[in-house]
Amino acid sequence: MAPSSVLVLNQNYEPLNVCNVRRALILVLRGKAEVIEAGREAWHSATVAFTLPSVIRLVQYIRRPRPKLRLTRREVFNRDNWVCQYCGRPGKDLTLDHVMPRHRGGPHTWENLVSACKQCNHRKAGRTPSEAGMRLLQEPIAPRVALYHAFFPYLGSQLEWRKFVPGYDHGVAAG
Repeated sequence: MAPSSVLVLNQNYEPLNVCNVRRALILVLRGKAEVIEAGREAWHSATVAFTLPSVIRLVQYIRRPRPKLRLTRREVFNRDNWVCQYCGRPGKDLTLDHVMPRHRGGPHTWENLVSACKQCNHRKAGRTPSEAGMRLLQEPIAPRVALYHAFFPYLGSQLEWRKFVPGYDHGVAAG
């Protein structure tokens, strides 16, 4: 991405987000962050020259909730590897199935949604899998979001960021 992007780390060195160089310089100059990795470029004023930061760390810890993946059709299909969770057939022509049907109080949650081919969804109808004589290939769960997904687009050009992003697989992301 752009060389004007700066990785922002929490006080415990956990990646928080990416900001622009201007925002990073303001945080550093106000004493709210420190430069961990300097970039290759510099900014010059009439009296001072600043090496532009590439990675900064906040001085105070910021508490934030773990990121969650939005519940969408596409993400359910991705979680299930685009495979029907009843018969195991792969395909792009899948439907969403509520394991416990909605009309019987089943929630619209990660733990109650699976990918199903049209035939299996029709066969199961408004019943539970056990009532329909069907079995799930795997129990549906909410997927965990890997931290590096938010920073993945930057890791190709920002090599110095890689050591701060847990879960980054050098073989997968570099190729």
